[in-house]
Amino acid sequence: MRDAEGEAMGIIGLRCHDDFVVPRCDDFLEILYEDDDILLINKPSGILSLSGKHPLNWDSVHYRLVNGQDGVSEGYPEAKLPHRLDLGTSGIMVVGLHDGASRCLNRQFQERAVRKRYMAMLEGWVSDDVGQIDLAIVKGGEDFPRVKLCEVEGKSAVTDYSVIRRVGDVERSLVEYRPVTGRTHQLRIHSAAIGHPILGCDLYHSETSREKADRLLLHACDLYFHHPGDYHGGEEFHGFCPCPFVDV
Repeated sequence: MRDAEGEAMGIIGLRCHDDFVVPRCDDFLEILYEDDDILLINKPSGILSLSGKHPLNWDSVHYRLVNGQDGVSEGYPEAKLPHRLDLGTSGIMVVGLHDGASRCLNRQFQERAVRKRYMAMLEGWVSDDVGQIDLAIVKGGEDFPRVKLCEVEGKSAVTDYSVIRRVGDVERSLVEYRPVTGRTHQLRIHSAAIGHPILGCDLYHSETSREKADRLLLHACDLYFHHPGDYHGGEEFHGFCPCPFVDV
């Protein structure tokens, strides 16, 4: 029940750093699609998927869905999140609107039946046009909430990528990521591991990459899954959310 940049049942770090307060996010959740079973939403960068333990970290995607956004969208009291996106990651999320839909979506994520596509802006020019990063990841340790690469104790983590374009003024690469697995912080640590950290990343960065963007330049663009509603007969469903920084 976590996405490739998921929060694993809550924001990474809040369990050990309860004094951390997330800055206010004034951007609204955008409803991209709605039917009787699911929502597709566009999560802004800078908002939690789930509310944190600190009382000031009540605002989250789930809180806004259940309670509504004043003047923007109604509340969905039964809304559940079958997957998460990190605080800094923006983009598409699917939401179950009743127990049956949520169970069906949960199962698809657990079985890796959901295909996902992300866009990321990386520091430097990635040399290969296409490739695969296969580096195992292990959680825990003294450097929490950071994860580590470890082929001995880590779990398999595989990311396919394609370079969309290389930007020449300041060396950057716009890259499409297609994660095969969904480990915590997978796309961020894999990017850093090949020498091209995602711009704006606060955990896995070079001496300069963190300061080159005012947010994490990682966006979830596409989800392919089987629709949980009876009316749709389990057909494959494609959700899309355009990337806000493709022209950066």
